[in-house]
Amino acid sequence: MEEIFASKNLQLAIFIETFVYAFIGVAVFAVSIWVMEKLSPFSIRKEIEEDQNVALGIIMGSIIIGLAIVLASVLK
Repeated sequence: MEEIFASKNLQLAIFIETFVYAFIGVAVFAVSIWVMEKLSPFSIRKEIEEDQNVALGIIMGSIIIGLAIVLASVLK
């Protein structure tokens, strides 16, 4: 019987740990996009959505992928 409770406690701990790491990852992404928006001399959202600036979209996507690789290695 103790093994069942130990298994459930372990599963709960893993779930909570995963949730915390996911929250940290999303928060870091949100902060990084906010910082990029504030540091750029133009509106990134306007350039990508209204002006259809594909080059800026590729750059932003590359930055997000790079940040995802770093976060994945740090949180692993």
